[in-house]
Amino acid sequence: MQAKSEAKQQRSAAGDSQPKATSERAGARVVWEVLCEEAVDVIFGYPGGAIMPTYDALPEYPIHHVLVRHEQSAAHMADGYARATGKVGVVLATSGPGATNLVTGITNAMLDSVGIVCITGQVASNLLGSDAFQETDLSGVTLPVTKYNFLATRAEEVAPMLRKAFQLARSGRRGPVLVEITKDAQMGITDYAAPDMSPVVDTQLPPPPSAEATDAILEMLEEAERPLILAGHGIIAAEASVSLREFVDKTGVPVASTLLGLGGLPASHPRALGMLGMHGEAWTNQAVQHADLILAFGMRFDDRVTGKLSTFARRARKVHVDIDAAELNKNVKVELPLQADIGVALEQLNARIAASKGRFTPWRLNAWHEEIEANRRAAQDHSTASEPTDGQLRARDVLRALWEVTAGDATLVTDVGQHQMWAAQCYRLEQPRKLITSGGLGTMGFGLPAGIGARMGRPKGEVWIVAGDGGFQMTAPEMTTAVQEGLDINIAVINNGYLGMVRQWQEMFFEKRYISTPISAPDFVLLAQAHGLKAFRVTSRDEIKPAMEAARAEPGPTLVEFRVEQEDAVYPMVPPGKSIEEMIRRPKDAEGGDDSERSSQNRGER
Repeated sequence: MQAKSEAKQQRSAAGDSQPKATSERAGARVVWEVLCEEAVDVIFGYPGGAIMPTYDALPEYPIHHVLVRHEQSAAHMADGYARATGKVGVVLATSGPGATNLVTGITNAMLDSVGIVCITGQVASNLLGSDAFQETDLSGVTLPVTKYNFLATRAEEVAPMLRKAFQLARSGRRGPVLVEITKDAQMGITDYAAPDMSPVVDTQLPPPPSAEATDAILEMLEEAERPLILAGHGIIAAEASVSLREFVDKTGVPVASTLLGLGGLPASHPRALGMLGMHGEAWTNQAVQHADLILAFGMRFDDRVTGKLSTFARRARKVHVDIDAAELNKNVKVELPLQADIGVALEQLNARIAASKGRFTPWRLNAWHEEIEANRRAAQDHSTASEPTDGQLRARDVLRALWEVTAGDATLVTDVGQHQMWAAQCYRLEQPRKLITSGGLGTMGFGLPAGIGARMGRPKGEVWIVAGDGGFQMTAPEMTTAVQEGLDINIAVINNGYLGMVRQWQEMFFEKRYISTPISAPDFVLLAQAHGLKAFRVTSRDEIKPAMEAARAEPGPTLVEFRVEQEDAVYPMVPPGKSIEEMIRRPKDAEGGDDSERSSQNRGER
């Protein structure tokens, strides 16, 4: 549970638990003092003129700095670190272009509710507003995509602003916080005293649900014959996976997961239905449309989940529990909106169920379970019957093999595109925080740097990065960062010679006009070798597992290029503007329809 786990965290500045005597520090050194207070062990950054005083003080402090090749990657690394560990990720960059290069990574963290703190330099305070060299109004640029922005213009402002930034980043609905520090604030002298070691308190945590709200949910559940849980990223962010499983075991309610909610309930659990939405499982989407009660736990009803809003779960009453009141009744109107930490809410629900003397028993939903299982078997039989038999190497073959080779136990970090959806469908997750992917923003280039961040946060265990040939080229120079850090990571590049997801849309909705989607690439094996990685190439199915095993045996970073079928597509797929029950299950289902129908609501998408 997020609230409980965060409350247990202690600030770990060096020394005893009593405040240190006040002493004078330059603002630059105060930055590192506060990071030590916050138990930061690694940061990701790139130096420059406006942040140079802070970098100059770094060797005096026990914090590891990862030098990236591009500041966008630094933000993605901090993001991946935060998702893998549950801690706050930290970024350091200079002013101007160094700071603006962070914006995509900041936005990615904002849309996926990931806590990171971005510290940037800024020109001297007397130059603000003068269009000085490398001056940018970064607070103005990032205001819509951060939880909060700070600008420190005096050394005495540095410590309180940074402490507040960490508190905001990890409190309530997590998100990115920006702290700009002018050069004179870094060089100025101020009194500094370490704080006491009292527990960190989540100042944005909503109050626990009332007994009336909890009882109302259970009354709706008792009346339902076909209830369904929609489990989102909030389950994982709140460390509520154990509580979710307890609730499911007590009640028998099946669980459909969002992309970022995968792993919140083990995939092997009999009530786990897999992913719902645009590329969700057919039986999962059917369950949503047949349900008479939806329990939405820690998710935000994204358009990729709901499809056409007017038809989404139209037979169901709906309960929505979310930590952010702004999400309640925003996209989908519900009968019972409840602002609460989902971990706290589930604990209270479980306690009430335990005291209910058998009112809720899993077997009372046997007819509902049988209906879902019948739909699952039919969909799987349909999928098996429509599997290509041409012998071509396909991305799905790669992802299935990866799941088998790693026994489903790797931390899987994906880029964005078709391979991302195949990974969500094929790699069955048993634990939370084992899938790290860009959800809300869909950021190409996310995979490699996020994987580096995840590896830094999880030095043990296996990390696989899965990327397409398009997205991988956006941040490929970070291979040298992996080599420089001596990281044991494996990279699988799914190379189909296209911007695959856009090409799929062009095939289905734009008369196969493949405009600007065929993409050339370097020889990925030679490129990886030039960066210092061990590299392999796979062109047939029988080479997949041997290449993976060879990569796993290497102690450092590796790359395996898989040259797959070029015009493959992700199925099922819900066409834009359609209900999630109108999914296309296989290629020939997409045929037909007039031009106006096929081009309606089309968006050129990555």
